[in-house]
Amino acid sequence: MTLKDKNLYYIGGVVRDEMLGVKNVDTDYCYEGNAIEFAQSMNVIRSNPALGTVRVLIDDNEVDIASTRTETYPQKGHLPVVEKIGCSLQEDLKRRDFTINAMAKRTTDGEIIDYYGGKEDIRSKKLRVLHSESFIDDPTRIIRGLKFSVRFGFELDEETSKLQEAYLNNINYDMSYFRLKKELMDAFNLNKAEVYNRFVEQKMYRLLAEEQNFVNIDSDEIEKVLKEYNSGYTWLVYLGFFDLKNLPLTRAEKRILDWAKRLETEQPTNNTPFESVIINSLRK
Repeated sequence: MTLKDKNLYYIGGVVRDEMLGVKNVDTDYCYEGNAIEFAQSMNVIRSNPALGTVRVLIDDNEVDIASTRTETYPQKGHLPVVEKIGCSLQEDLKRRDFTINAMAKRTTDGEIIDYYGGKEDIRSKKLRVLHSESFIDDPTRIIRGLKFSVRFGFELDEETSKLQEAYLNNINYDMSYFRLKKELMDAFNLNKAEVYNRFVEQKMYRLLAEEQNFVNIDSDEIEKVLKEYNSGYTWLVYLGFFDLKNLPLTRAEKRILDWAKRLETEQPTNNTPFESVIINSLRK
């Protein structure tokens, strides 16, 4: 499949992963201008004019192309609102979470476009936000940073670390908990003890609820056991120790937590779900 145009770019994670030598499954495209207009001559499956996105069929493959756009956060912590479709590539990249995800690669000649120092941050293994209100706009970026830190062995740069600490000391709890849950699932489903350890050490658990305490668990043991049992609820095994009242839990997830509470006073049986046993047996 070939999709090339001087205004069409590979964007975000695919550029980052190529520089890191990491395999990337998803390929994201961004068109500098209006992607829907660009795709008019193609086999369009569907489009979303409000977001400036379009899905096209090329060589039996479905490909998503996004227009360059700017966004604002009229309600901090919630979904942004598209302000302008067809802005410059530089403006579009500025709305990204970290500099390592704010690079583009031109499809015609492979040139890397890096306005914000992503290349250098990859070399120095640093995670850096693009502006001082990044976490205020979207606090779930804190959990995305946690995921990237563990996946790639990166650390927050000094200023980003200060901004994160400041936000965690003054959290706006009127946020999108659907987005928070998604990021938590992505991070903890890595099944790395380091994710839990950093989550606690850096007090990220405060994002879950205003009154929140953590439990001192053996995260290394959880990682080891979950590798053996391949649980379908890895993220919940780690986070089941916390107050998750604000997260939009499914019925099955709520049942697991209810079973876990009952197991505090009951003996586990062979019919008890594994997740419930592990959550309680590892309590200190």
